[in-house]
Amino acid sequence: MKKVLIICTGNSCRSIMAEAVINHFLKKQWQAFSAGTHPSHVHPYAIKALQELGIEVQGLRSKSISEFWDSEDLDLVVTVCDSAKENCPVFHKPIPRVHMSFEDPVRYGALDIDEAMQGFRKVRADIVARLLPLLQAYEH
Repeated sequence: MKKVLIICTGNSCRSIMAEAVINHFLKKQWQAFSAGTHPSHVHPYAIKALQELGIEVQGLRSKSISEFWDSEDLDLVVTVCDSAKENCPVFHKPIPRVHMSFEDPVRYGALDIDEAMQGFRKVRADIVARLLPLLQAYEH
């Protein structure tokens, strides 16, 4: 089984959703982890968006990239926001990297939960549509 680390800035939305989506849909091929260059907290709407598809959310937490610096068994690093791509540190072992930018799902100033959730559902669908096929086709 291959291991992938998904990196974002806050490890609160995009990378958390990517971790859970990969572990749900590609669990026989990939084990996913996520981390942030400046970790914060898991956004409750990211959890809600995952639960809408029946994806397991227990154990999801915002983690620092420093937890993975010494990882010897990562097969791939994927950055999912431009800031994380620019600020991604060098790992001790050379690990192949891919950048796939996803829009920030947080709708600042959203008037209600339905409006706020639109961004999270869109990013969730984008992860399923673009990131899963990339990992399914990945050979290294």
